[in-house]
Amino acid sequence: MARIIPFQALRPITELASQVASRPYDVLNSHEAREEAADNPNSFLHITKAEIDMPLNVDTHAQEVYEKAKDNLRSFIEKGILLEEDKPNYYIYRLIMNGRSQTGLVCGSSVDDYEQDIIRKHEFTRPDKEADRINHMKTIRAQTGNVFLAYKNVAAIDELIEGWKNNHAPLYDFTAGDGIQHTVWAVGDDATIAAITGYFEKGVPFTYIADGHHRAASAAKVRKELGASASSESSYFLTTLFPSAELKILDYNRLVKDLNGSSIEEFIDHLQKDFLVGKVDKAYAPAQLHEFGMYLGGDWYRLISKEGTFTTDPIGILDVTILQKNILEKLLAIKDQRTDKRIDFVGGIRGLGELEKRVDSDEMKIAFSLYPVSIDQLFDIADSGNIMPPKSTWFEPKLRDGLLTHLI
Repeated sequence: MARIIPFQALRPITELASQVASRPYDVLNSHEAREEAADNPNSFLHITKAEIDMPLNVDTHAQEVYEKAKDNLRSFIEKGILLEEDKPNYYIYRLIMNGRSQTGLVCGSSVDDYEQDIIRKHEFTRPDKEADRINHMKTIRAQTGNVFLAYKNVAAIDELIEGWKNNHAPLYDFTAGDGIQHTVWAVGDDATIAAITGYFEKGVPFTYIADGHHRAASAAKVRKELGASASSESSYFLTTLFPSAELKILDYNRLVKDLNGSSIEEFIDHLQKDFLVGKVDKAYAPAQLHEFGMYLGGDWYRLISKEGTFTTDPIGILDVTILQKNILEKLLAIKDQRTDKRIDFVGGIRGLGELEKRVDSDEMKIAFSLYPVSIDQLFDIADSGNIMPPKSTWFEPKLRDGLLTHLI
């Protein structure tokens, strides 16, 4: 059963919460982070992407960047921008995007559960991204990135959380510049804390990583690397647990830098062995499983997988698997999406225009749009012990960094 704990959050004072809260470190590149935090000295990006306070040519993975993050965190505390709670709490976090609401429980989840597969995974991680978060956590001795976990709905938990929201004033309630409303409640009542803990320990056999595989893997490795100097808090990592019925997965699309030596005509000819290929007159978002959009040479195409070109097991039937086996590996020689530098990933929230922009700029040669994975597919794959190709799921809305930080 899932083991969770309340924790003494490091959090912004109420009047600065909207200024401190920042988009997750991994959805912004350094240039975007510099622009977003340019007029906001209180942005948590000064801690999660501290290179924005250093020269433009700095290596973003240099130790001096992590030391700058440590200094900035200390400065935020000394200036009173951030304060540490005087006792462990649970927190309730509601996000509203385009009228759709989802509410989760912010807590510490067990590293032991992660290692013993009580916290279930559906993706491998990329070593370079792990190394970045390991160095960041170890240097600043804090977990700033919230891991997004899902669990199968438990009515008693739903009722308790809804009741707390309806009967208590929130700590924070603001709408960010992107139109997403963020509301956070603190749960400090000992009886309610005990009830929440009990419900999870008795009613939630497994939780599932929806977003944050790298943050979770890094937290486990940090505990190991800290060794004798590790605090008890390092045995838990910062998570928000959402009931699955409230979640929506968006598409997660791909870009590749070249055609592996083929011309556009040769590549399309090769595709026709496994796909029905047709040109379309506008950007194409697949309408159903086993369809793909492709942007190449200034044109959009619809690809439809031919019968018999994929298997029907839980992994083989996924569009991300079909794309990997029948295009990325077979035609483009990309065997490992985690490590191959020729491929990049774009979350569906950025829209198909982002794919066009990066291909038209000649940064990339070809783009693929995919149909989203369902939450039930994610659970089935994780329960079966299988692994999806990396970057198969994109969840929105995203939790903001900086509202609740876990010190280790």
